[in-house]
Amino acid sequence: MTELLEVEGLTAGYGAAPVLHDVTLSVGEGRIVAVLGANGAGKTTLLRTVSGLLPATAGRVVFDGRDLRGVKVERMVRYGIAHVPEGRGVVTELTVDENLRLGGLWRKEKPSLTEIYDLFPPLASRRNHLGHQLSGGERQMLAIGRALAAKPRLLLLDEPSLGLAPKITGQIMALLRDLRDRTGLAVLLVEQNVRSALSIADEGVVLNLGRVAARQKADVLADDADLRHAYLGF
Repeated sequence: MTELLEVEGLTAGYGAAPVLHDVTLSVGEGRIVAVLGANGAGKTTLLRTVSGLLPATAGRVVFDGRDLRGVKVERMVRYGIAHVPEGRGVVTELTVDENLRLGGLWRKEKPSLTEIYDLFPPLASRRNHLGHQLSGGERQMLAIGRALAAKPRLLLLDEPSLGLAPKITGQIMALLRDLRDRTGLAVLLVEQNVRSALSIADEGVVLNLGRVAARQKADVLADDADLRHAYLGF
């Protein structure tokens, strides 16, 4: 299996205090890797460092054979990396249609919004609504749809279920699994809903205080009661 993303000995943080310590993991093409752990474990910091929003102080991030040190965020988008941060970040003053077009800004070819609307039917009927007029679930769909408009090979997704109803969470997880199976999309998923994440993931990585505490196949991790009780709270 080809490793699309390789994180090797990554150390990063804010100011003089490191949050991540010697983190190593990988994401293969067409694979979903769930990053799990308690609040403050370093999950969001990991995604921010991989996407270039936060510089690493040690270690490497390699995407498709390219070392990403010093690479600007817009170039990472061109390489095929899309990051959906926590909080359903959409431009609330723009319409749904305008937000989606913004996602394809760095592509030479204009994105096919029909494909995005097919993935998220609720957005199609609200394409002319402003971002602030959407529900929380619709904003999350829009944030993911905008990232997919860039035609990424790797999607970095931070807490997509946060604040959403279980039904919407289930729909988003099913969509990620479908995209993996149909298109080969790779996903590095940070998720508070451990059961949902492991139900669609190929592998789980547990962070504890910025270090990798466990890295196992998702089904093995889901069945490891001792590890789940120790680090995941269930």
